[in-house]
Amino acid sequence: MGQQLVVSDTPLQGVKSIISTSYVDERGSFSRWFCLQTLSSVLPNGQQIRQINHSVNLRAGTVRGMHLQHPAAAEKNGSGEYNPHVGEYKLVRCMRGKVHDVVLDLRRHSNTFGHHFAIELSEENQRMLLIPPGCAHGFQALADNSQLLYLHTQDYQAALEAGVRVDDPHFNIQWPLPIQYLSGRDQSFALFSESMQGISL
Repeated sequence: MGQQLVVSDTPLQGVKSIISTSYVDERGSFSRWFCLQTLSSVLPNGQQIRQINHSVNLRAGTVRGMHLQHPAAAEKNGSGEYNPHVGEYKLVRCMRGKVHDVVLDLRRHSNTFGHHFAIELSEENQRMLLIPPGCAHGFQALADNSQLLYLHTQDYQAALEAGVRVDDPHFNIQWPLPIQYLSGRDQSFALFSESMQGISL
């Protein structure tokens, strides 16, 4: 089946909206959710998917975020040369229900540093987001039992884990519903200060 992934830009550089087109007939539907050939132009340096994770959110109002993983330190390859710092790309899709999805640009040298972009992801709209390294991600469930699928290009490393408060007044992210069921970890992230320089890639 030649069903396409339609890639388009968002207000944040490198953050892409990707829509799966569906083939529908009397049996149901068919759509492609991932295609390395199509996405190779937006997944640079030969990055490929290394992890797939599933998030279940039982109650509307649940907020998770804003999460990111710092780029891994440069490492020597087999010939003894150093590879560049490797950052994590994420592909995020809503499999069931709907969510208010937010990406926050924390890249030090980005023209949109400190800006965020929000979009609704749902099982109906067949949309996913490509989130590049240096951007934090979070979402709010807009329906009970909303479920997200995450595709990651890097292995999870707890030492590189970081985050931003979802209610940080500096970024003024507007959530559609009152914030509920926020984890202790997400509440513990430090507020942004002007001394913070952002993520260097």
